[in-house]
Amino acid sequence: MGRHVASAPVTPPDQPPPQPPGTPATRPARAPAPLLASAALVVVEALVLAGFGVAQLTALSGSRATMGLTTTLFFVLYGGGLAACAWGLRRLVSWTRAPVVLAQLIQLGVAWSFRGGSTTLVALAAAAVAVLVLAGIFHPASIAALEEP
Repeated sequence: MGRHVASAPVTPPDQPPPQPPGTPATRPARAPAPLLASAALVVVEALVLAGFGVAQLTALSGSRATMGLTTTLFFVLYGGGLAACAWGLRRLVSWTRAPVVLAQLIQLGVAWSFRGGSTTLVALAAAAVAVLVLAGIFHPASIAALEEP
């Protein structure tokens, strides 16, 4: 008696083979463009924060030395942490998304406090950067890239 052999569907060479049902999707090898743009903007934020911290050293005075040093330390560490998270976003480390989102929400609040008067441009720039970073992080391609396998 003859045996019937089931054949697998043929996949065209320009398409990846179909995934079996229930198989998790693979993560991309590279971060998508919106996530890379967000990471780049976060690096700019980190440099500004660290630079502000270092600039505080020039304003040290004897009576406020402790306050000046702790302010410097805070902003340098904050900038360093954001830079590390930007590096993580670029490398598709999923947990780095949360600290970056939190930092952007804080930045939106700070931007709101700077509105009006001579600091309006600072407020607009800070808010624009925060919104662009959030848009890049919450872009569907970025969400898919940062999903845990």
